[in-house]
Amino acid sequence: MGKLARFSVSMDEDLLRLLDRHLHGRGYSSRSEAIRDFAREILSAERLEEPHVEAVAVISIVYDHHRLDLPSRLTELQHRHYHHTVCTLHVHLDEHHCLEVLILRGRAGELSELGNLIIGLNGIKHGKIMLSVPGEQLP
Repeated sequence: MGKLARFSVSMDEDLLRLLDRHLHGRGYSSRSEAIRDFAREILSAERLEEPHVEAVAVISIVYDHHRLDLPSRLTELQHRHYHHTVCTLHVHLDEHHCLEVLILRGRAGELSELGNLIIGLNGIKHGKIMLSVPGEQLP
């Protein structure tokens, strides 16, 4: 960690009260820690707009495993992109529905494309992609 710098922020009292309530609900011990997290989030999002930056991704999907040949299409797609796949988790939610979580690593653009391919498969009921920069890229 680098040398700490101090600065002050002026804010509307009502907004500050709402912010403090939010931070307390999230378990922040100080406004400073929250501001550091906000800054990292903004800078990470900016970096992830560059398609060639190294990234990690979590893709979560919910689907009916009886739907067409969806499980085999998911497996085939993951094998075709094995070099990005770190691990997968498969959870049986009920008699028909499954939750699958994929952890991927690679370039942000490639991970976004792969995530969209997976979520766009016919039969996926819900899907979400969360991209992050690896920890070593964050101050």
